[in-house]
Amino acid sequence: MTKVLILDANQQPLYPVRISRARLLLSEGKAAVFQRYPFTIILKESLSNLKLEQLGFKLHPSIKIIRNS
Repeated sequence: MTKVLILDANQQPLYPVRISRARLLLSEGKAAVFQRYPFTIILKESLSNLKLEQLGFKLHPSIKIIRNS
């Protein structure tokens, strides 16, 4: 599953999107190609209702954490 990098209108990075979503944004005229390698698109309008997902990670209970003091 390949992702496409995406920038908002102010050139701030957003979460990568799937190729199908990027293709849809490009065909609707809501985005343009920013650079080809790595393939990046930029939105033409800024987003006012941007919802970012929180990223997290899980640790297995049996993993020992080593702290350097």
